[in-house]
Amino acid sequence: MKKETGIWIDHRKAVIVTFNDGIEETQEIQSNVGKRVRFSGKNQSEGDSPDEDIRDRQYDNRLDLFYDEVIALVKSADSIWIIGPGEAKGELEKRFQKAGFGECIVGVENADKMTNNQIEAKIRDHYLK
Repeated sequence: MKKETGIWIDHRKAVIVTFNDGIEETQEIQSNVGKRVRFSGKNQSEGDSPDEDIRDRQYDNRLDLFYDEVIALVKSADSIWIIGPGEAKGELEKRFQKAGFGECIVGVENADKMTNNQIEAKIRDHYLK
């Protein structure tokens, strides 16, 4: 039987629902990334300060580790459906492509913020319809 996986993702967490031999498993991963800090009120021509550059790099590095953790958990799937409310789903898709697992992706779609039960139901409906 095919191993089918759905991922709901934003920058804070990923909920992974996998169907394998009729068994449904759900995992949640927290990114521990926090919010990206942006400062307002500075003159745009001044550019970013070195501290802001460092914070941006740290934020991006933590996101990369988060995406790598998600990929490691689902790389054995035959099909992967990615959903989520923001940019993270597209960023994750690019990471799958870069890692050589892009052919497994069956779709990337917008989805609102949801409870874990709603996420499970949506992914279940997608794969078991």
